[in-house]
Amino acid sequence: MKKLITTLALSFFIVTAFSQEVQNDQDAISNRETGKNELSIGALNLVAFGALDVAYERIITPNSSWAVEAFILALDRESEDAADAYSKDFSLTGKYKYFFGERTAWGFYVNGLAMISSGEYEKDVLQPDGWYEYETEDYTDFALGFGLGGKFVSRQGFFLDLSTGIGRNLFSNNSPTIIGQFNVNLGFRF
Repeated sequence: MKKLITTLALSFFIVTAFSQEVQNDQDAISNRETGKNELSIGALNLVAFGALDVAYERIITPNSSWAVEAFILALDRESEDAADAYSKDFSLTGKYKYFFGERTAWGFYVNGLAMISSGEYEKDVLQPDGWYEYETEDYTDFALGFGLGGKFVSRQGFFLDLSTGIGRNLFSNNSPTIIGQFNVNLGFRF
């Protein structure tokens, strides 16, 4: 009789513990699948270039979202070689993303982007003596472009977003013609 009661009690304990674990997994998946907001930081830009790159993303449907990214170059241009990777000091980028995965805003995606940026741009200027000299000019311009990437979300809501993009500045002759983006963002969905 003791063996039967011990076996039943042990079985009840195991079933209860297992069902709690399954429920916690389902809650985590549910939170990840139903969360509509995401905040992230551009880890690559922060570590490699000293640039603060933060983003907010809102999920519209399981296969689409829109995002706003703010980029601020924090390094002094004169003293840091890594800052030469960017001609922009500030940019604000809007993106519309379309995901091809079966999960909510997860997996491979393509995006359209619109960016307003400002900074300093060096360009070659032909001098009267036939030599070229570099001149630095301030600019503000608007660009349109596209990109692609992949987003991978954990059950707890943390994610890694790898993306790249290219666009063209449209209005100023003092700005770079082509703009590029390469992002490694770490964030949280809630």
